Amino acid sequence: MSQDMAKEHPDCAYCAKGELVKKFGYEICELPASTVYLFKEQSHPGRCIVASKHHVSEMLELSPEERNAFIADVTTVAEAIHKVCDPDKLNYGMYGDTGHHLHMHLVPKYRDQFEWGGTFAMDPDKTKITDETELEKIAAPIRTAILGK
Repeated sequence: MSQDMAKEHPDCAYCAKGELVKKFGYEICELPASTVYLFKEQSHPGRCIVASKHHVSEMLELSPEERNAFIADVTTVAEAIHKVCDPDKLNYGMYGDTGHHLHMHLVPKYRDQFEWGGTFAMDPDKTKITDETELEKIAAPIRTAILGK
C-alpha cells in the first residue's frame, strides 16, 4: 500500500498497516495485487489473508484486470499453502461487513483437526500466536513457496 492510502484511510488496517494490522496479521510478502498475511490465530495451521492493494469493499469495484490480478495472487497463495501445509481442503472466505477492505481468508482444513465439516470461525482465539519468532517459523516456508525462492 502507498503512504497515500494510509493517509486516505487511516482507520483501515490493510491501508494503514503498522499496529492496526499487527493486531491480527503478520506480513508474509507483497504480491502484484495484494499483501499476504499470516493470520495470528492459527487454530487452522497455515491460515493466511490476501488483502487487495486497492481500498475497495467489493470485487465488483475493481476493473477486470485488477480483479484478475487479485485472483491470481489468491491462487498463488493457495498453491503455496497446499505445498507447505498439505491440508485436506482449503476454504476461502471473503467478508467485509466491518472492515470495508477487500481481502480473502485462506483457511486450511484438516480432517482430524479443529472445525472439520463446519464453517471456520473468524477469530476463535484458540491458538493466537504473538511471538514474532514463532510467526516467522510458520511464515517463512509459505513465503518461500509463494515467491519461488
